[in-house]
Amino acid sequence: MPNSNHELLVVTGMSGAGRSTVGNALEDSGWYVVDNLPPQMLGAISDLFSVAKTPLPKSAVVIDVRGREFFPDLLQSLSELRARSVNLRLIFLEATDAALVKRFENVRRPHPLQGSGTLLDGIHAEREQLLSVRESADVVIDTSELNIHQLTTSIAEHFSLDISTKLHVVVQSFGFKYGTPADADLIADARFLPNPFWTEDLRPFTGEDAAVSDFVLNATGAQEFIDNYIAALRPVLRGYTTENKRYATIAIGCTGGKHRSVAVASEISKLLGELPEISVTLKHRDLGRE
Repeated sequence: MPNSNHELLVVTGMSGAGRSTVGNALEDSGWYVVDNLPPQMLGAISDLFSVAKTPLPKSAVVIDVRGREFFPDLLQSLSELRARSVNLRLIFLEATDAALVKRFENVRRPHPLQGSGTLLDGIHAEREQLLSVRESADVVIDTSELNIHQLTTSIAEHFSLDISTKLHVVVQSFGFKYGTPADADLIADARFLPNPFWTEDLRPFTGEDAAVSDFVLNATGAQEFIDNYIAALRPVLRGYTTENKRYATIAIGCTGGKHRSVAVASEISKLLGELPEISVTLKHRDLGRE
């Protein structure tokens, strides 16, 4: 029988999205990492780590299209492991076409599925091939706007050797004009609230400043929205825990990600942090971009 203390993390996703960086970050955080493993060997790896004399509590494998004809069996292999009650999480890394093209051009290497076509041909072929894998992922991380150091920090925060069984929730503010976060599980819109940008005395400040926060949170409908949103989130987050989803991202947006979304995200983060079954991290994606 599998060791209940053993956890297997499967890392996959788009070529150029940062799988090597994630593998290195996990290794630095104490995980035992195996790179470019054929998915058919996942069961053997899980068994090996589970029955070792000194069982490794956490191991990670990086699986991707470099596995060629072996890769399409990934979902079947994962399904077989889950049927055996293996403690398993699937992490999918993605990035925009523009970000991937830039990274491949910087390293001057062809895409593994490019063949005789263009770089974009390879990227589109891989994205199509990975569609069902992405839909099955427990965690999706968009690395488009992350450099190596930011991605490493993010992985260390999410997957450090922490035996906590709490649901880890990231509450993130963002600006719609910079695009919605591709890795968000839930998105809420704070643009229905009055914008401090149009109040000259508040414009230079952010939602982290008391004057702006008070302006936003005391606006008509703000507290009603927050209270109702927290109430709606509670059964969702309980369901995530029941379904063994251990990481979730809640994104709160406004126009520029400076005033309203920052204040509302901070308040929601504070209230969720009071729930004993949840661990909360607050992030402001676009703060400082203006």
